[in-house]
Amino acid sequence: MAKAQAQQQVSAKQAAKKRVVKVDSYGDAHVSATFNNIIISLTNKSGQVISWSSAGKMGFKGSKKNTPYAAQMAAADAAKTAFDAGLKRVDVFVKVPVQAAKAPSVPFHKTVSRS
Repeated sequence: MAKAQAQQQVSAKQAAKKRVVKVDSYGDAHVSATFNNIIISLTNKSGQVISWSSAGKMGFKGSKKNTPYAAQMAAADAAKTAFDAGLKRVDVFVKVPVQAAKAPSVPFHKTVSRS
């Protein structure tokens, strides 16, 4: 009886199925640059996330997370994963605080927009 109960108790991680995202060759790049971090999400046109990255995920700490180099590294990481999945072109949507410059959009021009 104890074995039957142990087999029925499956963790949520094991029970959850991996989500399948349809990857088209054309999608969206959402860049959210705050004063503390830069988050980049590459999605298909229906809004499902194909890949994402952030400056914190790339290993930058503290004030180094909000630098153009950190944005470039995060964009390259997200672009590489999405490119391997089949994403070729993106429309870029940038969300920044009022005082911030357009620095996070520069790395996408170099990494993703290869037409």
